Amino acid sequence: MTSPADPHAGGGAVEQQKKLKLLAVTACPTGIAHTYMAAEKLQQAADAAGIDMKVETQGSIGAENVLTDNDVKAADGIIIAADKDVDRARFAGKRVLSVGVSEGISHPEQLIERVQSAPVAGSEGGGAQEAAASGGKERSAAYKALMNGVSFMIPFVVVGGLLIAVSLAIGGHATPDGIQIPKDTFWFNVNALGTLGFKLMLPIFSGYIAYALGDRPALVPGMIGGFLAADASIYGSDANAGFLGAIVTGFLAGYIVIAIRKIKVPKAIQPIMPIIVVPIASTLAVGLAFIYILGGPISWVFTHLTDFLGGMTGSSAVLLGALIGLMIAFDMGGPVNKTAFLFAVGLIGTNNAVMGMAAAAIPVMPLGQGLATMIRRKLYTDAEREAGIAALFMGCFGISEGAIPFAAARPAQVIPANMLGGAVAGAIAGIAGVEDSVPHGGPIVAVFGAISGLAWFFIAIVAGTVITAVTTNALVGVSNRRAAAKQAAADSAKPAEAVAAGATPAVAAESAPEPAHATASVASASASASLQAATASATASGAAEAEEADEAHAAADEAAEPEVLSGYLTDRTVKVQLDAQDKEAAIREMAGLAAGTGKVADMEELVQTALRREEQGTTGLGEEIAIPHAKTDAVTAPVVCFARSDEGIEWGSLDGTKARLVFMISVPEAAAGDEHLRILALLSRKLMDTDFRARLQAAPDEAAILRVLAEVQ
Repeated sequence: MTSPADPHAGGGAVEQQKKLKLLAVTACPTGIAHTYMAAEKLQQAADAAGIDMKVETQGSIGAENVLTDNDVKAADGIIIAADKDVDRARFAGKRVLSVGVSEGISHPEQLIERVQSAPVAGSEGGGAQEAAASGGKERSAAYKALMNGVSFMIPFVVVGGLLIAVSLAIGGHATPDGIQIPKDTFWFNVNALGTLGFKLMLPIFSGYIAYALGDRPALVPGMIGGFLAADASIYGSDANAGFLGAIVTGFLAGYIVIAIRKIKVPKAIQPIMPIIVVPIASTLAVGLAFIYILGGPISWVFTHLTDFLGGMTGSSAVLLGALIGLMIAFDMGGPVNKTAFLFAVGLIGTNNAVMGMAAAAIPVMPLGQGLATMIRRKLYTDAEREAGIAALFMGCFGISEGAIPFAAARPAQVIPANMLGGAVAGAIAGIAGVEDSVPHGGPIVAVFGAISGLAWFFIAIVAGTVITAVTTNALVGVSNRRAAAKQAAADSAKPAEAVAAGATPAVAAESAPEPAHATASVASASASASLQAATASATASGAAEAEEADEAHAAADEAAEPEVLSGYLTDRTVKVQLDAQDKEAAIREMAGLAAGTGKVADMEELVQTALRREEQGTTGLGEEIAIPHAKTDAVTAPVVCFARSDEGIEWGSLDGTKARLVFMISVPEAAAGDEHLRILALLSRKLMDTDFRARLQAAPDEAAILRVLAEVQ
């Protein structure tokens, strides 16, 4: 007879079998706090219900705790709490519940209940179709589709083009008809491989535009449409439709598939719809439409555009080169850059000079930014100088994206400098008639012998690089001097106001709205007085002394304050009780705390950036927590502030609670990297601990608050 307590009893086995295993994916558009808050709330709800749960977070630092195939195979259901696209194909055959990330924070228990009766996901996902069909998202879906096609096409372009370049450089011989490679040689076969990769460029481009819109059934019509765009003989034109035609066929295939799949058909036909009916019907529709209607006109436009460009010499070539360079430099791998690049690629073989203009402009941005960090190192942080070395390397290989970190950090200074240098490089290449026979840019293509007019090609690159570097440093220097002058004026105004009121600077500091720090030492008070003197001196002597005062502030901070959250949060940025009664006033008050560190160049801009972030969606995360944040060059270094409100502040939180624990995170554009996001993720998770929140709320003073927050590791 078996005892009921026997772990091998049938009842125990049934209980073990009935234990649910759920998976979840959380993601928000910014990939910061909401992602991790939702993950923690779902995990806590599952633990409380005795359910196995594994949560994958897709934050700005990348996917963490990634779900494996074995995880999915054993799962009883999947919860997707996300405000951005999540690939659902891996969840085919499983119950999938998809909601916004706020639902994961506000109603985790309800989601666990609902997922048990959620519909089973099909083998083709459906996220793309839903995104394309949902109101107000068509533009976003189209942009993502275009970029999807570009991302899949570029490897074919690079590999095919460089194989052609190498084979021509090593195995080619000059003939009256151009460079020829003898047949039946090794390099002839290498050239054939490169040519094959190049031929696949447009079909891949078109196919993956269609795939992004209509999923797998759209891949066939999209690729066949791309082949049509590349082969003018099929529709009787003198020139193929090029990349313009491939874009048309890609979008046409994707949207036709979406339309066909909306048609209701008998159940007997439904199983063969995605593998037979939809691909055949959409391929016929795309192919015949292109052959009889679209191919000819697009080819005509491309042919006449080619003829027009072929006639551009002298001043016209300079203007075209400058325009190509401006577009290449504007967004460094983005849609404007890709438009100019693909335009130049489409003319290879008929007008290689346009590709020559693009090839000269492509490396200018990373080379220019890398050079800028070398010639004026004091303007840049250690991380930026390291990025500058990487940018130089990428520039040599024609990877313009190497300049993106600099443009993201200082768009107002870097992007104009990039565009000026790119325009100069493109114009010089245009007037000199530089030609490039492969779809790539930078010094690397010259190594492979793809450039004609080699000397002028390097002159164009060097000129553009130097102009970009010098202009960048000039603009950054002006910006830094203005910021330092503003900060110096703001700092010097405080002791001046105190003297006018009949108090010494030291007394004024003690009577300021911020609470006095019991742990402050005589040494730190002396340091504070020295800093105020340095600041006053900075007003008289200019920006250089102001920078020294800021460095003195940082040194004093490091000597007198404990390190919490990697030193981003100090006793200077903690306030036991907020005076503010509403959200905007609270943000202003906390921005004032940040300004007290000397790391805020423009307090009003910091406030407005944080308020604009609130307009996009509340940072009130529920559980009486708010984490407003701002990414702006109004701050010169990352700083985290914390304050409490006993009465609570209405923050529009997801669960309706008022914010009593408020963190404000401010980072310069260049500092929003992995380390900052890692700390934010840890903070978000730790705040889900009820005991931690209670101790944080009960801490009597700044020192006690810092000791509690030091647990966030």
